[in-house]
Amino acid sequence: MYRTLLKSWLQNAAARKVREEVYRAAKDKFAETGPENPPENECKPCQLGVVFALEIESGGLEDILDGAVVTQGGGFDIREGGLDGRRVALIRSEAGRKNAARATEILIQGHRPRRVVSAGLAGGLSPELRRNDIIVADRLLSIDGGERLISLPPALSEARSGVHRGALLTVDRPVRLPDDKKRLFEQYGALAVDMETFAVAEVCCRLDVPFLSVRAINDAASDALPRDVERLLEQKSGAARLGAALGAVWRRPASAKDMYRLRENALVASDRLAKYIAETVVNT
Repeated sequence: MYRTLLKSWLQNAAARKVREEVYRAAKDKFAETGPENPPENECKPCQLGVVFALEIESGGLEDILDGAVVTQGGGFDIREGGLDGRRVALIRSEAGRKNAARATEILIQGHRPRRVVSAGLAGGLSPELRRNDIIVADRLLSIDGGERLISLPPALSEARSGVHRGALLTVDRPVRLPDDKKRLFEQYGALAVDMETFAVAEVCCRLDVPFLSVRAINDAASDALPRDVERLLEQKSGAARLGAALGAVWRRPASAKDMYRLRENALVASDRLAKYIAETVVNT
């Protein structure tokens, strides 16, 4: 019993420390940029908190945030601004479940969003999905056997061209090859695959925060990703990813063309995702 009480106390103390860091950073930032300072130890809840893994995924939404400011908390940068008159906070976790879970905790503790969205890019598993299509998950699956159902708001349940509702599978490694995508589609019946969403949903469930997952398809079921993509995702910073990309080009000059095409596809998908979040998700 004492061990349980101690664990609970430590978790609460850590959460308070994160909130204090975010409040202090936000107060300093608001003082620099002009708006009225938030009261000490008080932070108004934001309408939407969005968890991305990578900058190339979040860039489309960052570009359309009004008056965005950047604060730091728990080792993460959090960007907060206006979107259609609503306050939105987004955080980048880096790839993988562990990173996504930690970033989600920080976002919820520091900004108290009324809803959290796991957003970013995904790989298509269903042959029906095309690049830049949107998938709104109504069921989450994990490669280790987990499953969660998601109750969608009416606005996200409406039929719309290029928007699909169905299962999203979270895995631990990138799924590069069409044969592997076909196998996962046959085994799980999921429309698409990513590496973070199930972990974000678990944190939201534990902290009793409403959750959604919205993803843009970056590579279709028939597309093969470059062989070096996994090495890039393992890097923890933009500089490290650049170094890994240069190393890949040095080892295989043809990879430069693959990397460029992948980046261009991702930028288009990121903009499509940002538009859908701004037009539909933020007002749900």
